Amino acid sequence: MPELPEVEVTRRGLMPHLTGRVISAVAVRQPRLRWPVPRAVRSLAGRQVQAVRRRGKYLLVDCGDGHLILHLGMSGSLRVLPHGTPAEKHDHFDLVLGDRLIRLRDPRRFGAVLWTQAAVDEHPLIANLGIEPLSRALDPARLFALTRSHRTAIKLFLMDGRRVVGVGNIYASESLFRAGIDPRTRASRPSLARCARLSKAIKETLRSAIRAGGSSLRDYVGADGHAGGFQNRYWVYDREGEPCRRCGATIRRIVQGQRSTFFCPRCQR
Repeated sequence: MPELPEVEVTRRGLMPHLTGRVISAVAVRQPRLRWPVPRAVRSLAGRQVQAVRRRGKYLLVDCGDGHLILHLGMSGSLRVLPHGTPAEKHDHFDLVLGDRLIRLRDPRRFGAVLWTQAAVDEHPLIANLGIEPLSRALDPARLFALTRSHRTAIKLFLMDGRRVVGVGNIYASESLFRAGIDPRTRASRPSLARCARLSKAIKETLRSAIRAGGSSLRDYVGADGHAGGFQNRYWVYDREGEPCRRCGATIRRIVQGQRSTFFCPRCQR
């Protein structure tokens, strides 16, 4: 599933092609995605895109009098293509901007194309999202305070979008390795000093992934159609049975919250 780095890479790739341009047409080939595509989406022609920002794993396209809310789901990608490029089987939505278009390809149809004219930060999908991990708000003191009352494992805490938004499964495992914290540790146990290491590790991991174009394990490609490369730099994720790149111990895999967790039993305590 595309996580925060993949969505941020997509946002940065789309911005030069969207910001300031006028929507000339919209094509909705499959109205049944994770949620039905609203009829209002078909009437966006003539609006000028003011900005493109990200909140968690959602892309928010500011059209002046409302926002287009886009989500890549489990297998989606948004690509910039020349106008007139023939659509293929899983190409469900086009936003046409003169000589180019933005196309959503989503084989599993868990993505979303929504529209709101209300305050976008108050939309039900956005309003309850947690702290942006790359923002200044995720500092050691805030992370320490957030974790104090939680008895769940620290890995599951990081994946709870109501607390810290967008980290996801891959980057939670990678961040905990960088911080030297066992993913099974109760969230309330790490000291302020360890929370400082963890907040730094989260930011370093996400920024490194963004610089590498994100992770492409299955379907994900950026707006330019190129796959990400961060999967070639994983410390622990998807490396069960392989030697730790730092200490040589064997990487282990466990299941937490029905998701695979990878960690080094020697480096992470």
